[in-house]
Amino acid sequence: MSAPGQGSWQPDPEGRYEYRWFDGQQWTDQVSQQGQVLRSPLGAPPQSGLGAAPAQPAHQAQPVGQAQPLGGADGFAGITGELVDGRFSEKEAKAIANQNTKMLRVRLGEPFMARQGSMVAYQGNVDFAFEGGGASKFIKKALTGEGLPLMRCAGQGDVFLAERAYDVHLLNLTNSGLSISGKNVLAFSSSLDWNIERVRGGSVVAGGLFNTTLRGTGWVALTTDGPPVVLNAAEAPTFADTNAVVAWSANLQTQLKTSFKAGALIGRGSGEAVQVSFYGNGFVIVQPSEGVQVVAAQ
Repeated sequence: MSAPGQGSWQPDPEGRYEYRWFDGQQWTDQVSQQGQVLRSPLGAPPQSGLGAAPAQPAHQAQPVGQAQPLGGADGFAGITGELVDGRFSEKEAKAIANQNTKMLRVRLGEPFMARQGSMVAYQGNVDFAFEGGGASKFIKKALTGEGLPLMRCAGQGDVFLAERAYDVHLLNLTNSGLSISGKNVLAFSSSLDWNIERVRGGSVVAGGLFNTTLRGTGWVALTTDGPPVVLNAAEAPTFADTNAVVAWSANLQTQLKTSFKAGALIGRGSGEAVQVSFYGNGFVIVQPSEGVQVVAAQ
């Protein structure tokens, strides 16, 4: 039996269904039969079919173990509806996981790094502190324009992160490296070493390509402006627009390729003037967006 205030599925005390929801103080009218959540008050007359006649189906069929309504069967402080019926409740499955496609939830154990301003909510006792990365990284950011404003998150609780409603993707690194555009970094574990490095084969004059490199063992959450494509660079030489490429395996060989076509040399906004070429065994992540385009004044 659950402790007071803690709800859970329990075998139906009447035996008419597989499970009945106990809210920590009393049995409710929510029951589960064959993976479907229904409503049937205690003492309702039996009927053929599932074993009893449900008063009405729940708003959304939910397998056993998924999030339940915030306020139990009677709603949250007298409020009912899809926003409080459980489908948007906090996901509890893993310490670090996507809350949904646009939001990351991190349960604090070890401190982690996050983009400044990316916290949209938190629960518990959490401390946020500026993370400068040292004088060398500060100078590199000033000289290269590769911006990665970070904050260190520490304490106990859950932190929810998002950035401009971009899609959030979670990767795990095991003694490996990832080169990622600073604007696409959402958060990463403090166990990873990070630095600002010039893309091999490039220079400030040739395009000014500097990326943030993460190395070691840990997790990293990155964002993309839309669903990305992951290309296998080992299959063939791979080229990507400098404004659309998000990240790649740090072991890949890179080279900048400049297009000399007449229509492609009109500044950064054209998008096709400079591409990055990739060679080797690894992957390249490309988003379906070239970022905010700069339109010249007429």
